[in-house]
Amino acid sequence: MFNNKSILITGGTGSLGKALTKRIFKENPNIKRLVIFSRDEQKQFVMAQEYPVKDYPAIRFFIGDVRDKERLIRAMQGIDYVIHAAAMKHVHLAEYNPSECIKTNVGGAENVIYAALETCVQRVVALSTDKACAPINLYGATKLTSDKLFVAANNISGPNPIKFSVVRYGNVMGSNGSVIPFFIKKRSEGFLPITDKNMTRFNISLDGGVDMVFHALEHSWGGEIFIPKIPSYKITEVAMAIAPNIEHREIGIRPGEKIHEEMITSSDSFNTYDLGKYYTILPSVVKWDLDQYISHFNAKKVKQGFSYNSGDNNQWIKASELRRFIKEHVDTTFE
Repeated sequence: MFNNKSILITGGTGSLGKALTKRIFKENPNIKRLVIFSRDEQKQFVMAQEYPVKDYPAIRFFIGDVRDKERLIRAMQGIDYVIHAAAMKHVHLAEYNPSECIKTNVGGAENVIYAALETCVQRVVALSTDKACAPINLYGATKLTSDKLFVAANNISGPNPIKFSVVRYGNVMGSNGSVIPFFIKKRSEGFLPITDKNMTRFNISLDGGVDMVFHALEHSWGGEIFIPKIPSYKITEVAMAIAPNIEHREIGIRPGEKIHEEMITSSDSFNTYDLGKYYTILPSVVKWDLDQYISHFNAKKVKQGFSYNSGDNNQWIKASELRRFIKEHVDTTFE
């Protein structure tokens, strides 16, 4: 898919950025160039040791911030595909530092869009989150705004054939900042802090996240928000998987948190289609022929009022499966 293509990943030193890099090099030996764009020089330094140029001649490391449009324009010269993974993601930090979150998640999204429009980029996929669906915290609100910007960017592209799309999914299992590494660190303290024992979350693996990005890059017609059909877990199952023999202490829900997360609301159902492995929320007005789209993907419109909620899901991950995953992918010394 990426042979003789050039790709740029914003936030490329993060968990998903590194997973994307690994898969891209594994599956595309003839890739022309892969640009890792991020603002953390230490993470870039460490990642560059994993991918030395002598072994990976296509890789490039660009220090830059998505808040800097001129730097993005420079980095996107000759780029075919952009994967926008950079964001300020921690809910409580966004609540305390709202302006910083807006500058990165909203202003940064605008900069990525305009930089892509001014260069030769063919496709842009932006990473979203379940917290962007009916948001109650600032992080979710900024990501919903970002989603809207990327969807609407297709309307201002003019004769430019560029396509913008969004992928929205839940917690990435084992990624930096996820609950699994947090609980593993906390169990040495003799108890696990659980905000609410009724809490549920959607869950996707790093490989599942990568698959979804690749799907959007290959199949998007422009303007879609892709949503995977993925399982949920109960926070109590994660606690049982990591530390079944210590106290699980309920500490109360934090500001900006939900008990259950959504990825499709009933209001979205009017424009939501089932593609088989994924759902897609289409824009209210599309630039292409909707009937052709439906026929091409064998898309089926969901029932009016349909919603997709982590608490009402029909797929669940149990403690035993979570424990097996942790041993295989997060901590091989886990007992």
